[in-house]
Amino acid sequence: MKVTETSLEGAYLLTMDVHHDLRGAFHRVWCKNALSAHNLCGDGLQSSISINASKGTIRGMHYQEKPYEEVKIVSCLKGAIHDVIIDLRKHSPTYLDHFSVTLQEKSGESLYIPKGFAHGFQTLEDDTIVAYMISALYVPESARTIRYNDPRFSIQWPIKDSIILSHNDLNSPYYED
Repeated sequence: MKVTETSLEGAYLLTMDVHHDLRGAFHRVWCKNALSAHNLCGDGLQSSISINASKGTIRGMHYQEKPYEEVKIVSCLKGAIHDVIIDLRKHSPTYLDHFSVTLQEKSGESLYIPKGFAHGFQTLEDDTIVAYMISALYVPESARTIRYNDPRFSIQWPIKDSIILSHNDLNSPYYED
């Protein structure tokens, strides 16, 4: 596993060692030893899959408040996504900065998202599948959402028309300190 720092402190792009043979390919996404070797959280408690029928679907910007914050590793299993994270850690030098990356099924790359970040993505293809490895259990009372188009962050979503959002994401509040 290759670990590359992003512009946000504590967030990393993970490039997996992909092994190919006549059956296809195999790679590890969450390996406690490999992550711990880089001082990253290697403990996972939950795995989730997001199936998205249409190009332009936005899910986010989601996070859990203290003490239920989560480390996530996000991978695109099919299709492609524009993945976005926002640093919400008030004492971080990158507080309120955001970072985005395109994750694709064949890239072998995943995004490591530390605790204290909001996360969201937009699908760039129909029938996109996204996998999440998560370090904490979901606690509905702690779940929060920031509006996807909050002007404070000026996130540049690649697909501007025909955006598909859930009712909750569409009506999310703007972020307040």
